Amino acid sequence: MSLFIASLNSGSNGNCYYVGNQHEAVLIDAGISCRETERRMNRLGLSLRKVKAIFITHEHSDHINGVAMLAKRYQLPVYITTPTLQNGGLKIQEHLVYSFRAFEPIIIGSLEITGFPKEHDACDPHSFVVTDNNIRVGIFTDIGLPCRNVTNHFSQCHAAFLEANYDEEMLETGKYPYHLKNRIRGGKGHLSNRQALQLFLKHKPAFMSHLFLSHLSRENNRPELVRDLFTKKAGRTEIIVASRYEETRVYHIRNLSRLGYNVKSSVVDMKMQLSLF
Repeated sequence: MSLFIASLNSGSNGNCYYVGNQHEAVLIDAGISCRETERRMNRLGLSLRKVKAIFITHEHSDHINGVAMLAKRYQLPVYITTPTLQNGGLKIQEHLVYSFRAFEPIIIGSLEITGFPKEHDACDPHSFVVTDNNIRVGIFTDIGLPCRNVTNHFSQCHAAFLEANYDEEMLETGKYPYHLKNRIRGGKGHLSNRQALQLFLKHKPAFMSHLFLSHLSRENNRPELVRDLFTKKAGRTEIIVASRYEETRVYHIRNLSRLGYNVKSSVVDMKMQLSLF
């Protein structure tokens, strides 16, 4: 068994991540429009017919802007905590709203999706790990600091979307007002490049094949800066920078640890994508 993953968009202008197998898939957040989600998935050869649910991390607009329309058009269940639903002002058809509890897995086909609390300035923020046959993919963005929940789950993942929001020097010398700088770096905001790298180096399992650097700030970071920072120390883990302007490729995540070695999984060829999805 294996998982196919992609970032459809990652940044303060919208976040949406795809995780699925050959039969079913889920979206983590839907912060871009329904039409744009359709366009990007179509370009990747991914079908929304395979998507069985949307999971919401928290109520900030860049994570929920497309939820209501996407759920209505495709009649997709939306897994969201009650405080997040109430504070997000979302108008989702009642029969599509499903609550979830931290650490209690949701089963969708052969996928198992588990949410857990994290540190962020939202009412009830969660991150998620998606598992299929012991292959784990984690989505770790919008994190003020790497709490034990985050590090424990990260250390079990074969692939992960990890926030690397800002370069500390760029934030300090940049144009943001002082109160916003403090919000970003104050323990309930976002992870810096340095914090993300420390988390990666300290908690990365030997079998992690792919790391997607995610939720980069447009003003306080540069893709080439954070890519170079991680690539120098990534070993055999492939580093991908998730863009705020376009989708990534689809990546094929397999469990190679059982074979006794760590080999990077290959990018899915476009023709193969079309046949699978």
